[in-house]
Amino acid sequence: MWINGTVIKRIDWNDKLFSLRIKADIEPFIAGQFIKLSQMRDDKRVARAYSLVNPPGTDYVEVLAVAVEDGQLSPDLQNLIPGDTIEITPKATGFMTLDEIPQGALQGKHLWFLSTGTAVGPFISMLATQEPWQRFEKVVLVYGVRLAEDLAYLDTIKQLQAKHPQQFVFIPIVTREDFPDGLSCRIPDGLSSGLIEQKAGLGINAEHSQVMICGNPGMISDAQTALIDKGLAKNLRRAPGQITVEKYW
Repeated sequence: MWINGTVIKRIDWNDKLFSLRIKADIEPFIAGQFIKLSQMRDDKRVARAYSLVNPPGTDYVEVLAVAVEDGQLSPDLQNLIPGDTIEITPKATGFMTLDEIPQGALQGKHLWFLSTGTAVGPFISMLATQEPWQRFEKVVLVYGVRLAEDLAYLDTIKQLQAKHPQQFVFIPIVTREDFPDGLSCRIPDGLSSGLIEQKAGLGINAEHSQVMICGNPGMISDAQTALIDKGLAKNLRRAPGQITVEKYW
């Protein structure tokens, strides 16, 4: 089932990275979930999944995307302007949510978000809700990109820093150029070396840490290995742990 949405805003972060804000009557969702956008092409539907950047309760949906050369949908999405329409699924789905994090004695005190590229989207949605701030003493966002221009929603992140100065830690990682107060390593390497923990001023361990990872499959696999080496385990419903993941393609 598909419904029509109307583009009300497009934000161009650079020549390939963009956000679309869409007015659409979708069902209530949980921060971290995703919807699908689609178009018909030659009588064939082309659909792709995009995490919702906006928090629950807003009267619009927002997605962060990158226009892939020769992509079947993303170049067309980048050309949309306010007033254009796009088909959207009315119900969001996905299990990359804080509902999946153990509660009580198994929860720990520190919540870590590890993301690369557009996979920061679901974490921006979660950070805009009250839940992470109410449940955890410290919240750390690690956001890895190649170039500084690939860092989206920096103003939103800075607002969170101002609102939660003692609780929120932001660690940008830019691998191909210098960035003020940032790191330049791959996320898995920063975990293995302890550089990320040093930058955050917090240790990662099974007793105190919950880690959510969203990004490219290589980063996720290597980051999980680094975390398992620190004594953490994958979080499963039948066996609660400390590592929750979602591959972004």
